[in-house]
Amino acid sequence: MSVDVSRSIVLFRHAKADWPEVPDHERPLAERGRREAPETGEWLAEHGPLPELTLCSTATRARETWKLAVHQFPRRPRTVYEERLYEAPPGQIIEVLNEAPEDMENVLVVGHNPGMQSVAGLLAGSADQEARARLERGFPTSAVAVLRFTGSWKSLEAGSAELTDFWSPQE
Repeated sequence: MSVDVSRSIVLFRHAKADWPEVPDHERPLAERGRREAPETGEWLAEHGPLPELTLCSTATRARETWKLAVHQFPRRPRTVYEERLYEAPPGQIIEVLNEAPEDMENVLVVGHNPGMQSVAGLLAGSADQEARARLERGFPTSAVAVLRFTGSWKSLEAGSAELTDFWSPQE
């Protein structure tokens, strides 16, 4: 596949989690999270891009978010549950994306803050002004940032993408 391929990354912060007496990795979604995850799935199904591959944190709240959101899609993408995405810093998220198969044009990452907001800001060398303003106000639960870049997954690095959209069911 040519390196001049236009690619999309959707960064999806997990939905609102509950705070029961369990280890952080095992925290389930709160009622609000169970309502908002499908809303984000609906928004993605309508506005795209629809992923061919989803990389999802292994945390319970991330897995539950993805399972609720993906039901809104016309087809289920390949899903990989990736331990390195749990509480990952931006550099580690980029490393995981650098390993995406080159035949995939659209990849979705389900992860956590502050990593999601940080990596969106780091990758966005340019941005739609409205999307950047929303991202700078914060990256709430169930929010998505859509970035586009041209090249191979291995070439993805800071400043190489454009932030084209930012959406949250809380707006």
